Amino acid sequence: MRYEYPFASKNEKSELLRRATWLCKEVIVSNPDELIAKMPEVIGRQYQGQWAIYACSMTACALCNLIRLYPELKDSYLEKVVHLIDQTNTPVMRFYDTMWWKEDAMETLDGEKSHMTYLSILAWMIGNYRLVGGDGRYNDLHKKLCDTLNRRMLASHDLNLPSFPNGVIFLPDMMFAGLALKDYDAICGETYQATIAKWLYNLGTRHIEPKTGLLASTIFRNLKKERTSGAYSGLNTTGLALLDKRFGEEQLQKLKDNLIISFGKYAAVWEYLNRTPMLTFDIDAGPVVYGISPSGTAFAIGAATYLGDWELRQRLLNTASLAGGNVLGRKCQHYRLAEIMLTGEAITLAMRTMVNFKMMSHNKS
Repeated sequence: MRYEYPFASKNEKSELLRRATWLCKEVIVSNPDELIAKMPEVIGRQYQGQWAIYACSMTACALCNLIRLYPELKDSYLEKVVHLIDQTNTPVMRFYDTMWWKEDAMETLDGEKSHMTYLSILAWMIGNYRLVGGDGRYNDLHKKLCDTLNRRMLASHDLNLPSFPNGVIFLPDMMFAGLALKDYDAICGETYQATIAKWLYNLGTRHIEPKTGLLASTIFRNLKKERTSGAYSGLNTTGLALLDKRFGEEQLQKLKDNLIISFGKYAAVWEYLNRTPMLTFDIDAGPVVYGISPSGTAFAIGAATYLGDWELRQRLLNTASLAGGNVLGRKCQHYRLAEIMLTGEAITLAMRTMVNFKMMSHNKS
């Protein structure tokens, strides 16, 4: 079977727009507490808040990608992206971060504490908005956020910032910091290019897991232990593809070699390197069934899409439909699993629209 650039297909466009309609209905709310309440209660208030931030940012990313793919959507979708940014930039939505760091991230931009996950995601959302033609309402805030991230990265001995006060560094979280700075440079000039280049060099020379060749997922305080997992490696690979195409291509091949399993018309990402539990729950991967990582599989779709591996993209999407279960309405569509794991739906739509727009004309031909 020949796999081709999918976005010229009317069926693909129709499905993407139906999924976007459902997501917007669920994620865009009048009170941020409504969205947080939709996250699984079992994970606790802090992680509910973090998952809600991911739902907002990935929905905004998907809408911005769709604007680029189908420009006629710009006016209606930009309004929704504004709502998502404003919704994210509220004390309620960042309360999870405030609980961890014991201070408000937006009130302490001149301070030294990391707040990396929240600030990076908010800056990344604003960058996406500006890249698709959004107005200048966030320009000053965008600059402040990126200046803060850049200053704190440069103050770190290896340019990485901790996700939590315990000092643990999650490199998938750092991908959003790198992308936020790169997007700012694409909009305003090469302000942070040197920081990005040094950081990427550091990743490639200090934090590659020797057994697999994959970028490490977690760096502990003593730098003696590093950990790899499917969910983290999927996000790392997509982030690196956007930041440095060659690095991303290398990592996608390593992901295929070590963590991607193919079976017939399906493909998926293992969550663990050395075990395949029948059923377990991971705070980042979601429900792991027979060792397969829902989040890892979803994030890998982004790398496959950006790098034009249409066969892998389709096989991963086939698995998402098989495992997630499709619910199809007249104007909406979603995975049944999204009714309890809303963030997964947002991630999947963002990843399956993560086109390398510089190569889009070539891919269409």
